[in-house]
Amino acid sequence: MWDYSEKVLELFYNPINQGTIDDPAEPDVAVVFGEVGSIACGDALRLHLKIQPSTDSILDARFQTFGCTSAIASSSALTEIIKGRTLDEALHITNQDIADFLGGLPEAKMHCSVMGQEALEAAIYKYRGIEVEHHDDDEGTLVCACYGITEKKIRRAIAENDLTTVEQVTNYVKAGGGCGSCLANIEDLIVDAQESAETVRAAAELAVAREQRSQEAAAPTPLTNLQKITLIQQVIDKEVRPILIADGGDVSLHDVEGDRVLVKLQGACGSCASSTETLKYAIEAKLKDLVLPSLVVEAI
Repeated sequence: MWDYSEKVLELFYNPINQGTIDDPAEPDVAVVFGEVGSIACGDALRLHLKIQPSTDSILDARFQTFGCTSAIASSSALTEIIKGRTLDEALHITNQDIADFLGGLPEAKMHCSVMGQEALEAAIYKYRGIEVEHHDDDEGTLVCACYGITEKKIRRAIAENDLTTVEQVTNYVKAGGGCGSCLANIEDLIVDAQESAETVRAAAELAVAREQRSQEAAAPTPLTNLQKITLIQQVIDKEVRPILIADGGDVSLHDVEGDRVLVKLQGACGSCASSTETLKYAIEAKLKDLVLPSLVVEAI
């Protein structure tokens, strides 16, 4: 007996959005369907979409399915999830989103959520005139002949759901669930995916380390106190004093306490009513720009 969530049982006993959508032949309305699986394999789903072309959004969704409790509940869940969404938004819905809507699915039944995701893609691709994936050799090597599952489909299921065992692959896409002759090939695909993921992860970590080293190398070295005082004195002598002297004033550096720069205004600057502006705009602004942005200038 499967351990189904209450939501799964609710949608199994009272499925919603079940049926088809007739084309109303109205302006700005398109009807399309996508289907996956086969009755011979035990699961089949046909998803019907009513689309508004002007907004590229889904107005309505209904389904017909041949399958188990999970297949019916997953199909109902999918139709509820996608209503009102744009087609691009719908294409980002994963089989895990469907399972989450249901409060989870038994792992052995996860293939029902995958089937919903694939039917959605099939319908949207069909509407957009994009050729839907077939199980031909040019779309990927056929791995599981019993259920017609390609290498491409298995690799996608492994990547999107972090699958690590052959049993999980069977649960999600049914590959390996027939005669079992493909189990070794599925195991090879899992190992290959794990090695590829490890390579990508290592490359990402290396890139992050390089970026950190680059940022550290580019970061300015903090000034020592002596360097800071020397630099402040140089800026005052070369950038500030010539201007003040030209107007009959002058300034001298008295001391530096942390970020406080204590100066003494002299000459015309000492008695000028605009001495505050001189401190802030003629001296402090110059020191912030050329020495440290945290410096504050005060007159003694």
